[in-house]
Amino acid sequence: MAIPPPPGPDQPPAPSPYPSYPGQPHHYPQGPYAPWPQGYSPYNRPTPVNGVAIASLVLGILCFLPALGLVLGIVALAQIRRKGERGKGMAIAGSVLSTVGLALWALLLGTNGLSDAWDGFKEAAREENSTFSLAKGDCFDTLDGSLEGLAYDVDTVPCSVAHDGEVFASFQLPSGAYPGDDRVTELADDKCYALQDSYAMDTWAVPGDADVYYLTPTRQSWRLGDHEVTCVFGNVDAQGTLTGSLRNDATTLDADQLAYLKAAHALNAAMDTAPGEEYVEDDLPGHKEWAQRVTDALDEQTLLLTEHRFAAAASPSVTAVVKDLRSAREEWAKAADATDVDTFYDHYDTGTDLLDADRTVTARKALGLATTPPSYEQGSESGGGGGGGGEDTGIEV
Repeated sequence: MAIPPPPGPDQPPAPSPYPSYPGQPHHYPQGPYAPWPQGYSPYNRPTPVNGVAIASLVLGILCFLPALGLVLGIVALAQIRRKGERGKGMAIAGSVLSTVGLALWALLLGTNGLSDAWDGFKEAAREENSTFSLAKGDCFDTLDGSLEGLAYDVDTVPCSVAHDGEVFASFQLPSGAYPGDDRVTELADDKCYALQDSYAMDTWAVPGDADVYYLTPTRQSWRLGDHEVTCVFGNVDAQGTLTGSLRNDATTLDADQLAYLKAAHALNAAMDTAPGEEYVEDDLPGHKEWAQRVTDALDEQTLLLTEHRFAAAASPSVTAVVKDLRSAREEWAKAADATDVDTFYDHYDTGTDLLDADRTVTARKALGLATTPPSYEQGSESGGGGGGGGEDTGIEV
């Protein structure tokens, strides 16, 4: 449609598109509404916010790269003045917060606070990655029911229900570079087997299908500070479980039981040092040295049992055990002094018979300890459950 030209000095005004009413003029010189100040756009376009100012504020709040946050704040102020943009308050706030962040970083560096913070992070990572924060006495299930291979998580369960493993000890490996899978396994095997008796002191109470396993760090968790090995009891059957706690130590035993078992462990330790050569004729000197160690252990065991005052109900049977120990000590001492294989065997056989496990059942019953002898090679109190670690008794975490 056509648009009439504006009225000139010699032209009448254009007719108004609005109807006239009595008492009203026939037209509006400026139109019915005031014109928009920004031309034909019905809305004002707001001045944009400076993006550099936003970045400075974010870095200042997070205290992340405070030096960069301060530089960005200064740049933002210059751009805002030049371009007329908004965001001056953000730029100032970002600069101030970044300055504070710089001061804090300087303080941390000057007081070793940064090192302490990093050590705290590594400790937290170690606790998070070291055997799932399992503690001595905890019973747990693995996700796949196995105590071999790799594990990423375990579920702690009551020991009274069927479970895959029970923690009996833990220890730290030496710091430094990761020693390698084979060395970690070797250290775990040696130390865990040595620590089992301090948790399950009554070896007769350890079931025959239980053995020692261990949770060890991986190369990846080692980098985060995880150097811990966790020793656990588990079932030798991959599909089997344990039920009930195997713990019997100072937390569960009375004074008489503790005294008896501590004395028994003195002999156990010596019996476990038998020579690698099974037959005496293959290493008579080594067997004689072993016989001397057993002799010394029998002296120690006898002393421990005679120094403790046992309850009246158990005292006679313990006295009978002491009598056997003294007789056995004489035979083992003669074996240690033997000049030939036959003489060694004569005294060794007699001394071993006097240490037969069945001779201690009466005393154990009186003390309230397990009375079923375990299966073991030597006939003394030194037997334990399971026996032999084998090669696959570890799990990496």
